Amino acid sequence: MKLSDLEGQAAEILRRYEYPKAAMLPLLWLVQENQGYVSSEAEAWVSRQLGVAIAKVREVVSFYTMFHTQPVGRRELRVCTSPPCVLRGANALLEQIKDRLDISPGETTPDGAVTLTQVECLCACEMAPMVQVDERFVGPIEGEVLDQVIGDALSAPGAPESAPEPDPYICSDGPVLSSRFGDPDGCWFDAFVAQGGYEAARRVLESMTPADVIAEVSKPNLRGLGGAGFPAGRKWSFIPKTTQPKYLVVNADEGEPGTFKDRYIMERDPHNLLEGMIIAAFAIGSHKAYVYIRGEYFRSAHRMQRAIDEAHARNWLGKDIQGTGFDLEVVVHRGAGAYICGEETALLTSLEGGKGSPRLKPPFPAISGLFSCPTIVNNVETLACVPFIMRNGADRFAEIGTQRQGGTRLFCVSGHVVRPGVYEASVGVTLRELIESEEYAGGVRDGNELKAVVPGGISAKILTADEIDVPMDFDSLKAAGTMAGSGGVIVMDETTCMVKALDAASTFFADESCGQCSPCREGTAWVHDILRRILAGQGKLEDLDDLLGVAGGMEGMTICVFAEAAAWPVQSYILKFRDEFEQYIRAGGSADREAAECQA
Repeated sequence: MKLSDLEGQAAEILRRYEYPKAAMLPLLWLVQENQGYVSSEAEAWVSRQLGVAIAKVREVVSFYTMFHTQPVGRRELRVCTSPPCVLRGANALLEQIKDRLDISPGETTPDGAVTLTQVECLCACEMAPMVQVDERFVGPIEGEVLDQVIGDALSAPGAPESAPEPDPYICSDGPVLSSRFGDPDGCWFDAFVAQGGYEAARRVLESMTPADVIAEVSKPNLRGLGGAGFPAGRKWSFIPKTTQPKYLVVNADEGEPGTFKDRYIMERDPHNLLEGMIIAAFAIGSHKAYVYIRGEYFRSAHRMQRAIDEAHARNWLGKDIQGTGFDLEVVVHRGAGAYICGEETALLTSLEGGKGSPRLKPPFPAISGLFSCPTIVNNVETLACVPFIMRNGADRFAEIGTQRQGGTRLFCVSGHVVRPGVYEASVGVTLRELIESEEYAGGVRDGNELKAVVPGGISAKILTADEIDVPMDFDSLKAAGTMAGSGGVIVMDETTCMVKALDAASTFFADESCGQCSPCREGTAWVHDILRRILAGQGKLEDLDDLLGVAGGMEGMTICVFAEAAAWPVQSYILKFRDEFEQYIRAGGSADREAAECQA
């Protein structure tokens, strides 16, 4: 297809955005989806469409990992080697795939059939070890499934898939977020409305004021469930009374290893998210909302767009919603492979058409955010709680949770457990209950002993086996010296080598640092290099103090909290398991026979 043949689609994309440059990522995706990669000619074409310099386009293309600048295979096989997948054997899986295809990551088979890509995290940790074949997640890759995946990758695009659809455990008994998770094909408009969907939005639009809504959401202590834990209602109240446009931005750039909850909301109950967005937009006076979805979430993007189209067709989006006089347009905006875009200001920079570079705060987005206008950035799960509050009342939501944090949340449990999956529970549930109860993950696999747990995504400080009698709300975990974060619980059993586990985490952070701040850029690289030297059997005992020194020098010295997120695992792993690190170094590469055979 010629680039000129894409002019009509490009014009349609440009109409969705207030400023042309904001269409940068959608236009680059348009080119790649039609030509297979982004050529230098395509960069020039995009620059003309947007009215920006070619250098700006090149800067963006080179920043995001999912854009190809050279021809690739007819299909792409992405192998996830993030910490949760490594715990379940991803490194061995990658070696098997390399042997079978006779190529290394970044290479394409001689016949041009498939390109092999190693990726840091696909956030499908419940099916680890897993891969992505073009747009499809497959896992766990065990037994004959590997043969099926190889066959699928080598087949022509559009050919019937032989690898089975993943079937992880996903809760569906609510009460707040998961009651419509039962159908893997999703709950769509008619079924959603039959269960009371959009009635909360109708009541808000017909009989409440924005101040009423903010007050109702504030009462039960709904906290931001993307990781920061900031009260949602209070955040909304920061929007100034001004004639400037106001924006609602949904952070669906779920990229934290161990976390995969937002994907299920978007894929199985997208209308609930849209209803929460309508209520939130009304509360802050916004008439334009963006859903920023990570690039690897192809299915999530497709299903959110389907839900938006359905809502438009029934006048739940667009002009004069249900005759109430309130207008709201929603745009799905796909990222392109950059974990840093989960940080709210980096997300806004990316949405405006640039690299995902975090911004200094203040000003905070509520004052000067998207296009320098007042903006609220909320996580998917946070907004999905709002319809329940408005439908059932603040008191009901509050009583499910704890005194300082109302409601439930979706906990993602991965790693060495019997039943990895998504579990909805009160934020007052203990970490031990989530891991050991038959109602939840069912205990540690193979009868092994628990060794350590990451309670809130890979950034959270690790806890030992005797520290897990702690409730999973933000305040309790903070008091325990760690954080609730994204709700991603990563379980490690006695076979885990903590040196290799920390190396897997450090590899992720070194790869994902945006490079804007030197303490983060250099610090994550130093940590990674030192750990690799230790793993190679060339470590020294003083390396451990050097690692702690580097990590300490990263904290509080950068624009965003990525550096802290990279430093906290280093500090906690070494603090909690220093003896194991020292044994590993003294043994020149393994602490003992069991450590040498460990799976992490």
